[in-house]
Amino acid sequence: MHTRFAKQNNKNLATAAAPNAQGLLQFEENFSDLLYNLILMAKLLLEDGKVFEGSLIGAKSKIFGEVVFNTSMTGYQEVLTDPSYAGQIITFTYPEIGNYGCNKSDYESDDCFASGIIIRNYSPLVSNYRSEESLDSFLKRHNMTGIWGVDTRALTRYIRDNGSMKSVICSDEDFDSAKKELESFPTMVGRDLASEVS
Repeated sequence: MHTRFAKQNNKNLATAAAPNAQGLLQFEENFSDLLYNLILMAKLLLEDGKVFEGSLIGAKSKIFGEVVFNTSMTGYQEVLTDPSYAGQIITFTYPEIGNYGCNKSDYESDDCFASGIIIRNYSPLVSNYRSEESLDSFLKRHNMTGIWGVDTRALTRYIRDNGSMKSVICSDEDFDSAKKELESFPTMVGRDLASEVS
């Protein structure tokens, strides 16, 4: 199973093309980190036991939160910095995420409030004159973990049919401990998120 995901992710990386010199440089800077991340296979575990597999992106840590989905075609940076998403792991239904990078001008707030990110295809190629860093770099700087290579359409349908639920993103080696921790992780019900983000 892991080999299949690694092959698919490598194929996605190999088909990326740089439209300009700046994009090529950013692609080269991010490529080595992404290849390392491909070795760090990851899992998304939902509280009902459903598991989705992929590769880590961003900080190398396990994160807990309520898994939800967002259907925006653009604006992933705005979503991650929006205080209303505090404590949630965002599934982006749009298949290509990261292709225009991140910049401080598009922040919704000074911090990153979402707990994590789930995406189908991560683009290591940043092609935007306003970009200041890659999404991977942005996530690491905010100590946020994500998973990519996930069938986000299947996950979205599952959430739609079964409701949002608490979940964890972790590496394969942390799966057993994360599964136990998820059982005791509090739900969003009754949490005073307003005081947490203000």
